[in-house]
Amino acid sequence: MLHGVFTALVTPFRDGCIDSKALLALVERQVQAGVEGMVPVGTTGESATLSHHEHIQVIEMVVQQAAGRTRVIAGTGSNSTREAIELTQAAEKAGADGVLVVSPYYNRPTQAGLIAHFEAVCQSTPLPVVLYNIPSRCGVDLLPETVAEIAQRCPNAVAIKEASGSVDRVSRLKQCLPEEFAILSGDDSLTLPLLSLGATGVISVASNLVPREVGSLVRSFCAGNPSEALQWHRKLYPLFRDLFLETNPVPVKQALAFLGWMSAEVRLPLVPMEPANWRRLEQTLRSLGLVPS
Repeated sequence: MLHGVFTALVTPFRDGCIDSKALLALVERQVQAGVEGMVPVGTTGESATLSHHEHIQVIEMVVQQAAGRTRVIAGTGSNSTREAIELTQAAEKAGADGVLVVSPYYNRPTQAGLIAHFEAVCQSTPLPVVLYNIPSRCGVDLLPETVAEIAQRCPNAVAIKEASGSVDRVSRLKQCLPEEFAILSGDDSLTLPLLSLGATGVISVASNLVPREVGSLVRSFCAGNPSEALQWHRKLYPLFRDLFLETNPVPVKQALAFLGWMSAEVRLPLVPMEPANWRRLEQTLRSLGLVPS
């Protein structure tokens, strides 16, 4: 079962190209911080604006730098089932430990269409498949009953990244899924509530910046110390909140740039943060001691 912290890696850019040096350094920081895994080329990795070649290149670089020291769950979703299969098979060839497959966006398939899509992807690979439900991005909600049907049909569908924003959703999923099917929070601010209902970890944006601290939150709860986990949640909540003042990954990239780790560059149609929002995020970073006050 998947458990713990999986960092949804940003994809660093410089002058319009992937900044390989910054990406590899980011991966190494995650490994040294002890995260259970990394998720390249998901939403936070701006997969929607990467070329097919760039997408695979990022996966290959992350796998090579991780070198088996932590798991790599590669984002391979697409609104085209054929393309999702191609990316999934490329991730398998690159040595990924699993894949994260988002619901097809824009197409707005029915629940039957979602089942057919995920079944086709699962059948195309022996890798573990993590389903990804984020209705705000995709325009379609992967319902608990649909997840249960996919899990029944596809033995390698082993987990879901749940980013509907609903705490109640975990209770519904737990009622209809096998116990070994993992539920991972897709929202940093909801990690603790979802853990209390049976989730086993988080695919985290904030852990690009604070992997050890997010790990402490999750591990404290899983070790039977909810009060310590609550302390970590309260400490980190302002960061969890402010990393979504604007569209992800704009704020987290701005924060990483502020720390000197990479450029804040994003690709259109994303644009840099509004100055007022950046000032608020900067204040939060300083209050956490990430930069000198």
